Amino acid sequence: MIKQNLHTHSLYCDGKNKIEDIVIEAIERGFNILGFSGHGYNRPIDDYSMTLENTELYYSDLKYVKQKYKDKIKIYVGIEEDSCGRYFKDKECLDYVIGSVHFINVNGKFEEVDLSKEVTDNIIKNGFNGSFIEYAKAYYNEVKKVSKWSEVDIVGHIDLLMKFNDNEEYISFSDKEYLDIAYNCIDEIILNDKIIEVNTGAISRGYRTKPYPYVNLLKYINEKGGKICLNSDCHEKSNIDCYYNESMKIIKNCGFKNMMMLSDNGFLKKSIDEF
Repeated sequence: MIKQNLHTHSLYCDGKNKIEDIVIEAIERGFNILGFSGHGYNRPIDDYSMTLENTELYYSDLKYVKQKYKDKIKIYVGIEEDSCGRYFKDKECLDYVIGSVHFINVNGKFEEVDLSKEVTDNIIKNGFNGSFIEYAKAYYNEVKKVSKWSEVDIVGHIDLLMKFNDNEEYISFSDKEYLDIAYNCIDEIILNDKIIEVNTGAISRGYRTKPYPYVNLLKYINEKGGKICLNSDCHEKSNIDCYYNESMKIIKNCGFKNMMMLSDNGFLKKSIDEF
């Protein structure tokens, strides 16, 4: 059985635990593949991103645990780069890259799309004249941009803008105009041969009851032959496999027959029954 998580944060960015403590937790929970994806240097825009000093310590720690626990778990060195970041100075150190959108430019200032409902309200009101659709267009254009980067392997939480929309306060998940925008973005991601992650992070933090991307987007990804992997976006070791079993049921119900697994030879397509 393959149990994998490639979206993991530690004390070096906005995570709560030391790298080794996360590794030990993952082993205890039956993981055989664990990838770390610290937020790549993106200051002063993102105060949660790793400093240059912490980036070096991050690599050093991962080298240590990779060797120490090599007989118990495969550990991979990744990074999560933001659309307004792209700091790839140390790309040769990396096994993979997650490209994500956490910020969009609103009237000349980068605003964080997932910080709080209040911030999201202000982004929509002040940046897009109260139009969620216009906000969605701007957000998904950034996701499309990330998907074009040659360095990126996985596109993270593609519908992050819906973090505070679990009760459909902003828009229906089935709104046709919204779906057309999201589907167009998915088409571009697939065209650029990127993996789309199924991400349970907002569930562990109490913001959503279903993973990113929402089920209608997942069904579309499957219909169009897109590639996926399941990640927990872990910021606290106790949540490293949050909603995994439930997410696997959703993935299977959406029709997926395969998921992607990271190996020493890169990403491999594996039968859904192996997970």
